[in-house]
Amino acid sequence: MWSGQPPARPVGRGAKVRAAVHAATLAELVDKGYASMTVENVAQRAGVHKTTVYRRWKDRESLLTDALAEHMATDIPVPDTGSIETDLRALARSIVQALTSPAGQAILAAMFTGAAHLPQIAAARRQVFDDRLARAEPVLRRAIERGQLPADIDPAEVLKTLAAPIYLRLLITAEPVDETTADQAVRVTLAAVRAGALRPGRHDEPVGE
Repeated sequence: MWSGQPPARPVGRGAKVRAAVHAATLAELVDKGYASMTVENVAQRAGVHKTTVYRRWKDRESLLTDALAEHMATDIPVPDTGSIETDLRALARSIVQALTSPAGQAILAAMFTGAAHLPQIAAARRQVFDDRLARAEPVLRRAIERGQLPADIDPAEVLKTLAAPIYLRLLITAEPVDETTADQAVRVTLAAVRAGALRPGRHDEPVGE
């Protein structure tokens, strides 16, 4: 999906061009890394002229920011299995699968190492995570309506607690990340929920109170 030859014929206008350029951007990121990615190579891979790219994106950074935001906003589906435990498990496993794929690894490298110093990338990272939290919150809302979770939980804190062990292993400790990691994250998250540790404002309270 992320490699191969550019299309033999130019792609059409509008949404098709945007999708082709986004796919080519991620493919270049996977194949060559952020440092070697160029607008010219992205255009060639997408089957469009570089002026077509520059009409929509002013530079490599804005192109990368847009492609990352689009990809990461849609790459993880929001489950609805009828059970909060299986919903969270499916969500955590999909996060692991997305982030350990070649594309996911290249995106992490760009967002946290190669291009991390760029203000545009920092803003995109915040936008991506905010969007992901917003998309996943219905999982928690449905569980509250079913009576599977207390009504006073903070959905954002629940989802951050779920994702934290996965990102810790990927970005800090370099430990293996697989479905076992995802399942353990679910157990820890649900234990914290049931202990009342993830209510709004709870993280601001002094330890022991």
